[in-house]
Amino acid sequence: MQFILVVLLALGAILDLLLGISFFIDPAGAGADFGLQSPTPEGLSAMRGDFTAFFWLAALCMGWTAWKRRADMLWPALALFTIAFSGRLVNLVAVGAYDGWWQPMIVEALHVIVMVMAIKLLPYGRVSPAGSV
Repeated sequence: MQFILVVLLALGAILDLLLGISFFIDPAGAGADFGLQSPTPEGLSAMRGDFTAFFWLAALCMGWTAWKRRADMLWPALALFTIAFSGRLVNLVAVGAYDGWWQPMIVEALHVIVMVMAIKLLPYGRVSPAGSV
C-alpha cells in the first residue's frame, strides 16, 4: 500500500509541477483552461505568481514525500487542496453548478484523499535504518 501511495504522490507532484509551469510560462492560456481571463497586466501577474506558487508548493511537498517516504512534508499541500476544494464546494452551494464543475473538484478530492492516506500510513521524521536503536 505504501508503494502505491508513493506512486500516486509522485504522479500528483508531476501533474502539479506541469500546471505550475503552464501558469508560469503562459498565464493567459493556463488561466483560460481554469475559466479565468485577465486583460490587464495586474491580472496576468496575479495568475502567474499565485497559481504558480500554489501548484509548485504542492508539487514540492508531494514530490519530497514520495522521494523520502516521509509524511511530514504533506501538511502544506493538504491545506492548499482542502481549502481549494472547500471554496469550490461553497461556490457550488452559493452560485450553483456550471458545465464541468465536478472535474476540478474530483482532482482536488483525489489529492486530499491520497495525502490523508499517506499521512496515516507513511512514517514521520527521520526514518531509522532497520535494526538501529
